[in-house]
Amino acid sequence: MEPVRQRALSSALGIGLLGLAVLLVARAVPGAGEEGGGEPVASLELDPFALSRRLGRALQRRTVSTADEALFPHERFDALLAQLGDDFPRVHASLEPERVGRHAQLYHWTAPEPRGAPLLLLAHLDVVPVEEGGDWPYAPFGGELAEGFVWGRGALDDKSSALAILEALELLLAEGLRPRRDVWIAFGFDEEVGGERGAAIVARLLVERGVRPGLVLDEGLAVLEGIVDGVERPVAAVGVCEKGSATVRLSAAGLGGHSSLPPPQTAVGRVAAAVARLEERGLPAALDGPSRDLFVALVPHMPFARRLVLANLWLFEPLVLDKLLAVPSTAALVRTTTAATLISGGVKANVLPASAEATVNFRVHPHDSVAGVLAHVREVVADELVAVELIEGVEPSPVSPAEGEAFAWLERTIRQVFPEAVVAPSLVTGATDARHFAACSPAVYRFLPVRLGPDDLPRIHGAAERLALDGYLDMVRFYAQLIRNG
Repeated sequence: MEPVRQRALSSALGIGLLGLAVLLVARAVPGAGEEGGGEPVASLELDPFALSRRLGRALQRRTVSTADEALFPHERFDALLAQLGDDFPRVHASLEPERVGRHAQLYHWTAPEPRGAPLLLLAHLDVVPVEEGGDWPYAPFGGELAEGFVWGRGALDDKSSALAILEALELLLAEGLRPRRDVWIAFGFDEEVGGERGAAIVARLLVERGVRPGLVLDEGLAVLEGIVDGVERPVAAVGVCEKGSATVRLSAAGLGGHSSLPPPQTAVGRVAAAVARLEERGLPAALDGPSRDLFVALVPHMPFARRLVLANLWLFEPLVLDKLLAVPSTAALVRTTTAATLISGGVKANVLPASAEATVNFRVHPHDSVAGVLAHVREVVADELVAVELIEGVEPSPVSPAEGEAFAWLERTIRQVFPEAVVAPSLVTGATDARHFAACSPAVYRFLPVRLGPDDLPRIHGAAERLALDGYLDMVRFYAQLIRNG
């Protein structure tokens, strides 16, 4: 009987393993999937050199925002807004431009017979500073057209969005388009320092007026070419959510005195040890929410071996997480990140510090919260002599749906302008003005309609920022088509 039972057990095990293999392979076989756009884009009469001149003129304005109101360059923003009025006369004559706060600009294009909830397009006119000694082949505020690119701070982040929206509106007004739904446009002026004086005020104003957009679109992710490992086609990554932020101060007191008679642990050592524990023990990672949706959308476009793994996350998720956590750019998609950014203490090499402190910044994943991060810090530091203080906390934004009318509207337009791209929802790891508009609409998305490759990403906030002229024309086509599709 024993050999018979062994053969039966082996047979059952073999059948089970075969069934598991069939299940894994079946889940890895792509379905019909999505194909290219197919739908034509309505033609626009674009003058590339005129467009590049207007964008270049905007880039010449040194609209560097500052958190310190006393240092804010108000006259430069006033000059830029006046320039936009001159460069886009139809828009400023027809779309009821309104100044909100000091420099935020709000436009409203009223549909004669609205057939749906409004469209709200966002952009910001401020830029980050230019570091001394950066490798700029052309002047950072020159706005030059050279080598097929428009060069200058703000070419990618984010004056190009604002100018492309205005170019699209000017062209549509010239051809006499009557929008099928109201179109609102809001330009902030302090996004790079939080957006509290610009976009946040505009958002509250729209809520007070009862404006409930069916689609809100801001900058964010882009059409990524050669960036998503294992996917040959470009990936049009649409941000459906952005991470929050928690900045925590750790501080400790010491006795002071001469360094020749030190205690077992100085204030500096105590704070440094607390920081080390936080770096060693990060918050838990999980492949969920928008990050999981991203990989699910990309599975059909990956090589078989990767499809086999990603189509069966119920089995392989721990392996996938280990791989993602090994790379900073992908680790940020699956966990709240921990970054010690400031530390100070002491005044002289031979003097014991009377106090020390460190600042740690956490980018809060949607599956966490600011309160949860603070609790994690206290648990991991586990030292009653180290004070833990929350300096600033911003919760992750709500997750907008990757299905339904608004996303379909956006996805259709992306496929029309970028027919070769795979459209996929994703998580934005940085902060944008979009987060201020969560109370206005449940459909808030973050997408910059331009192709970006590995060489482009370091230019955002970095040296030699530039935008391909062909890419800028695509941006204008995209915003015009999005309005038409409404």
